[in-house]
Amino acid sequence: MILLVEADPLQALVRLSILKKRFANVRRVADAAEALCLIEQPLLSQHLSLVITGHHLPDLEGPVFVAELRSRMPSLPILVLGNPQASAGEYAGSEVRFLAKPIAGDEMLRVVAQMIDWNAHKAA
Repeated sequence: MILLVEADPLQALVRLSILKKRFANVRRVADAAEALCLIEQPLLSQHLSLVITGHHLPDLEGPVFVAELRSRMPSLPILVLGNPQASAGEYAGSEVRFLAKPIAGDEMLRVVAQMIDWNAHKAA
């Protein structure tokens, strides 16, 4: 399952429609707090293969949110989408990738597939 953390309803709709073209199981939450609550649920966390989040979240800045996710699930791949001015260097770790907006749908799908495949091979 892919978890999309996106506060903006329009952006969420666009990203969900792009992701669902290739991935069947995508779930959206509106904020970091809801995402952190969800990953504490064993059934969900067992099937979680990727989190996609923005650099700026309404309730928690991206680097803080990513650090919290990594403390709870260290091997979980995380894709951060941010403005070109955002510092990709704030996201350390081999399982974290930063893409600057605007991001073409095909590019996002390619990166998501790479991250999921890489994590699946690592776990095997």
